[in-house]
Amino acid sequence: MSTSWAEARKIAGTAAIPLPATRVPMGQARGMVLAESLSALVDLPPFATSAMDGWAVAGPAAWKVTGRVLAGQEPSRLGDGEAVEIATGARVPSGAEAVLRRERGFVDAHGWLHVAENSEAHDRAAAVAAPQRSYAAVANGATAMRTPRGTELGLPIGTDIRPQGQESRRGETLLSAGARVTPAVLGLAAAAGYDDLPVHERPRVALVVIGDELAGSGLPDGARIRDALGPMFTAWLEALGVEVTVSRVADDPRDLLAAIASSPADLVITTGGTARGPVDHVHRVLADLGARLVVDGVTVRPGHPMLLAQYGGTRQHRRFVAGLPGNPLAAVAGFVTVVRPLLRQLSGLPDTSHFLPLGDAVGTHPTDTRLVPVSVTDASVLPLRFTGPAMLRGLALADGLAVVPPGGGVVALGAGQRVEVLTV
Repeated sequence: MSTSWAEARKIAGTAAIPLPATRVPMGQARGMVLAESLSALVDLPPFATSAMDGWAVAGPAAWKVTGRVLAGQEPSRLGDGEAVEIATGARVPSGAEAVLRRERGFVDAHGWLHVAENSEAHDRAAAVAAPQRSYAAVANGATAMRTPRGTELGLPIGTDIRPQGQESRRGETLLSAGARVTPAVLGLAAAAGYDDLPVHERPRVALVVIGDELAGSGLPDGARIRDALGPMFTAWLEALGVEVTVSRVADDPRDLLAAIASSPADLVITTGGTARGPVDHVHRVLADLGARLVVDGVTVRPGHPMLLAQYGGTRQHRRFVAGLPGNPLAAVAGFVTVVRPLLRQLSGLPDTSHFLPLGDAVGTHPTDTRLVPVSVTDASVLPLRFTGPAMLRGLALADGLAVVPPGGGVVALGAGQRVEVLTV
């Protein structure tokens, strides 16, 4: 008996538990999912730094320029009336009270730094706008609160200084468990002092493309067509951060049985062979393996003859087979219904969903959910053309798949009605 689309997705998303946690070097963690929260190992920034190129100054103007500080150098303490040229990102010397931007100052022939006339009005206005501001000056690694004296200094206290701990303090939680490791996460983790990260193991996926009629390259010829699903799902799976292997087998149950039984993957995905035709062998092979079907047909269009089965593995970590239909858009419907929710669960990634209003009416099916390729424009979704089960043209233009519930006696959802949108 077929399962409703919503129930099939729920079954797939709860059929597994997350794979074990491990620690991997930062360079290998992209696309994986944090198994633990990530806390700052140091203050960010770890010390006060200059936000601009210019001069770090202490005390009232004018200032005697005593040297230069570049990023990565350890500066000497500044006394009142002193300044050092400073680069963006360089450590601010202890005793410094502000940074004077290069375009707002000048050094005279005797080595004295002055505030440029055209910047005085700007800086006086800034000082008056925030007279209550105090500045945490750095002294011998400790933080000492100083009384504002911006009018004496010639510019507001703390100007263009990034204080120590401005972004986060040591021990502060930066990211929660379940966050995907993106390039930005890698940058944050490196800044926070990490060399490796606690993540869930990557799911291992074996993609088995079935069909005598499929060619791996060249133009379609005679009765053969190009394999569209292998390239598409390989790229899609890699984008999900899993390890992927791809194989092609003929319409022979012995070959399919060998491909599934010999795979060490957490999930085997087959394309084609899930219906009841003369060369549809997936059900027979799963029975020979002793697999248990948890989803066998879904009331969705396209994609009805999809399936999900458990077999082998351990009590804690079962192995799975997802059987997708052979028609391309139907296969994609199976992918977003049973494959992606299962992989998110194995990866330790929380499920997400978002809803948008329809920009135009879309037809319903009396008893089945429809998954309709749509484009997102101006915070609404518009159904696209070329969306038959064997077509990919509409999907290639799509931003997502709109989930259109069974209509019963309603033949269409009207513009403005909100629908769930699955990203593709």
